[in-house]
Amino acid sequence: MGDTPNAAQKVSTQATTASVAEESAPVVTKIKVRKHRQRSCDEKDAKGKLCAGHLKRWYDYPKEIEQLVGPKAEIYRCEFCKTLYRASILKRSRISVWRSARKGPERPVLKRPIRKI
Repeated sequence: MGDTPNAAQKVSTQATTASVAEESAPVVTKIKVRKHRQRSCDEKDAKGKLCAGHLKRWYDYPKEIEQLVGPKAEIYRCEFCKTLYRASILKRSRISVWRSARKGPERPVLKRPIRKI
C-alpha cells in the first residue's frame, strides 16, 4: 500500500500538470480600435451578450504589449474581459471635421463692411 499514491497526491499532480500547460500556451491579446467617445467595452462573449465593462486608461503595460502597440501608446483596457483598445485616430467629432473641411484654406475671409453713422 505504500507504493500506490493516494487521491490527494493524484489531484495535486494533475493540478500541476494543468497549470504548466496553461503557462506554456501563448496568450492571444485582442486589440481593438476605440471609437470616438467610447467608454464601455463592446466585446461579445460566447453567448452573444455584451461585456459593457468600463474602459480604463492603461499606463504601465507589460513589455509584450509594448512590442505589439509601440512605446508610449494610448491604450485602454476593459475592466472585465481585459480586451485592449487603441486610441481612436479621429479625436474630434465628425461634424467639426467636416465644418473645418468645408471652410478650406482657399476661401477668402470676408470682412464686414464698416458702417458709417
